[in-house]
Amino acid sequence: MIIITYNVFIRLYGFALKLASLWNPKAKLWVNGRKNFFEKLEKKQKSLTNNNQPVIWMHCASLGEFEQGRPVLEKIREQQPHSNIIVTFFSPSGYEIRKDYPGADIVLYLPLDTPSNARKFIQKISPTLVLWVRYEFWLHYLGEIKRKEIPLLLLSGTIQKSNFFYKPYLKRSLRCFTHLFVQSQLSAQFLRNEGFEQNVAVAGDTRFDRVIEIAESFKPIAAVEAFCRGHRVLVAGSTWLEDEEELIHYVKVNPEIRFIIAPHEVDRENIRYLQKEFPHSILFSAIQSRSSGDDIIDNPNRDTPVINTLIIDNIGMLSSLYQYADIAYIGGGFGDTGLHNILEAAVYGKPVFFGPVFQQNLEAVNMIDAGGAISIENALELENELNRLWNDEALLRKKGDCAKQFVYAHTGATRYILDYIYKNRLLTK
Repeated sequence: MIIITYNVFIRLYGFALKLASLWNPKAKLWVNGRKNFFEKLEKKQKSLTNNNQPVIWMHCASLGEFEQGRPVLEKIREQQPHSNIIVTFFSPSGYEIRKDYPGADIVLYLPLDTPSNARKFIQKISPTLVLWVRYEFWLHYLGEIKRKEIPLLLLSGTIQKSNFFYKPYLKRSLRCFTHLFVQSQLSAQFLRNEGFEQNVAVAGDTRFDRVIEIAESFKPIAAVEAFCRGHRVLVAGSTWLEDEEELIHYVKVNPEIRFIIAPHEVDRENIRYLQKEFPHSILFSAIQSRSSGDDIIDNPNRDTPVINTLIIDNIGMLSSLYQYADIAYIGGGFGDTGLHNILEAAVYGKPVFFGPVFQQNLEAVNMIDAGGAISIENALELENELNRLWNDEALLRKKGDCAKQFVYAHTGATRYILDYIYKNRLLTK
């Protein structure tokens, strides 16, 4: 009954996306990216030269999951440089940004989870090891991997609850895994209560390792440096409409502070909305070619108000922007989209602010307890808390130090997983 219901859902899901692709750009990317999939795969496979080497397949839902799995993948590449690495994405927001990722030999969308797609795909790539990042359990792919007796690892899993209808599907999916590496004791205890005592380990979250790698390889951005020079700076990253509404008044009444806003959606319509709501702003694309932005930002001869807001109209540079912040604001905490990555800012030693919806985000809960993060309920509370930190330099530094120490205290998940892989010879073809 589970399989029948699941198959009906998958077919309806695929049909709905094809229908939505007629007007929705993301759905169109999703559909078009999967057209002639196996022809694209065969063409890419012809370029592989290491046919007798292990094949590692990592699947990620989107960009955030890719960044979680990336440290493990890159360490494998370091130790086995001739291995063949295949990365698949479900979401366009992951694939379109990382389709040219140099650390993989093949990057593709994952075809819709039908029995025929699963059999054909796995037969063609013949993976030695499969890495599944965090969640998104596709029954036919997982079942085919298990049937072929291919080692399958869950990385940075977060599995804490399931309702009556979802539980049978979840348990069937989890039985396919060789080992489940989860982020917390809460997830581990849930799994043990469901009968997974023998193949569960609390490894932590590989994102801690990843954000440290990013911070330690930071490269300056000249245009952003020029914009921020001599000013206090607040970077608001991965913001949604609800987050931006909380910032509008504060930005207007504090022209002496520099604000950098990197919205989650960078389509033309959203960028135009931001330009309207933040009238004293400039787009990053307008200043990136300049070695100094002083002439368009701080020109004292201009009659118009000084520009104090930089809107980032691209994707991919947010993690570097936090280096320029005195305080960071992370979006997603005012809606049902989920709080975005707070570690990217915390690793640089920046106090982190976010909205009230964060309870499902383990690192947010723990970082508040550690003293490095602050949750706010509304614009007035945000203003009061920001002013408190601006007016107390020692407190500002203390909270930033707490955030950074929190990140560095939770490293090691990558090494833990790699030790398991090599100890159990999972890369022996």
